[in-house]
Amino acid sequence: MRDTVRRSRIAAALLFLLYGTLIGTWTARIPAVKQQLGIGDGRLSVALVGLALGAVTGMQLSGRLVDRYGSRRIMISAALVDGCFLLPVAAAPSPATLTAALAVFGVVHGVLNIAMNARGVEIERAARRPIMSSFHAVYSIGGFLGAVLGGVAAAAGVGPLGTFAVVAVVGAALAGWAGRWSTLVTGPPAPAQDTRTGPVALSGVLTLGLLALCALVGEGAAADWSTVYLRDSLDSTEGFAAAAFAAFFVAMTAGRLTGDRLAARYGGVRLVRGCGLLAAAGLGTALLVSHPVAGVIGFGCLGAGLSCVAPQVFSAAGHRNPHRPAQAIARVASIGWLGFFAGPVLIGGAAEALGLPVALAVPVLLALLVALAAGALRPAGPLPERAGAAPEPGAGSGPPPTAGRPR
Repeated sequence: MRDTVRRSRIAAALLFLLYGTLIGTWTARIPAVKQQLGIGDGRLSVALVGLALGAVTGMQLSGRLVDRYGSRRIMISAALVDGCFLLPVAAAPSPATLTAALAVFGVVHGVLNIAMNARGVEIERAARRPIMSSFHAVYSIGGFLGAVLGGVAAAAGVGPLGTFAVVAVVGAALAGWAGRWSTLVTGPPAPAQDTRTGPVALSGVLTLGLLALCALVGEGAAADWSTVYLRDSLDSTEGFAAAAFAAFFVAMTAGRLTGDRLAARYGGVRLVRGCGLLAAAGLGTALLVSHPVAGVIGFGCLGAGLSCVAPQVFSAAGHRNPHRPAQAIARVASIGWLGFFAGPVLIGGAAEALGLPVALAVPVLLALLVALAAGALRPAGPLPERAGAAPEPGAGSGPPPTAGRPR
């Protein structure tokens, strides 16, 4: 059983790596695609809306498909073709076809997102200990590798089509490897099916979705505005300004690599509450100090603080009703994605009216809201696999750890 869980965990991690690499490569080649079509920022924004809408559509479709046909079948199928759908994006001859191609890519990417997170919940249940943060750490690493690959391709004069073709081949190979290693895992017996379908059940999912939204607004803000804040508001050099997002990324990855041990020791509620407070205090203090070094440290604290929120929220959604985990994750993830895409736009509008330092108070306030609402991660009721485990106050999402330190 232990070997089965280990192999399935590696297989799922490969797909999280693939997921991050694809989106990182696309992000790195956006300027080249934009130049290739000769479009401005406004028209590009419309195309990116197509990607967002496609992703949300794919997430909703995936929730039903995974719960009906199983996470393994859906995630391997989506992973095999996901990279291929970047090729029409690179070959799009017009802004309209670019929007359509991004929407289709978004659908497949959204399907993979939900299927692999649902698979993570299944493996977590079988392992009887938190492991979701490690999957999201691999996703972060994949995003970095994709950005590096895109940058190297651009420096070498390789166009978007050639870049995406390489990524599609590598992605199919990773998906094939994952398909060979991914075996069916079974955990403890699932609790009786939650028959609540009214406002109580829906409000629980919405609350988890709002937690994800709050965290992803912060992620989007760091990606789009951290460098701008240091360069334009604090008058730092361009090179030093780039250190703000680097600090955010490194701290987030490090936080996710340690998140499972922290969740096993302190429980999801305490972990997310502490993360929210760290993010709010770190960035909030940096905004008050108004110094480039403080800015880098502040965005580092934001990354560390937000690192474990999304993994814990997705895990909680999947474990809340193990008979329909993917549909719960799909609803939560869809709400969260709205924050990732709309957050930077919201902050940009606030920056126009009030200035960027004031606008960046938005993710600070949302991080405080995460800390206050962390109790939503508590399971709705006792799970059978918790029987015999020592109860911990404020225990959060996911199955309890086994005796001793997590391996």
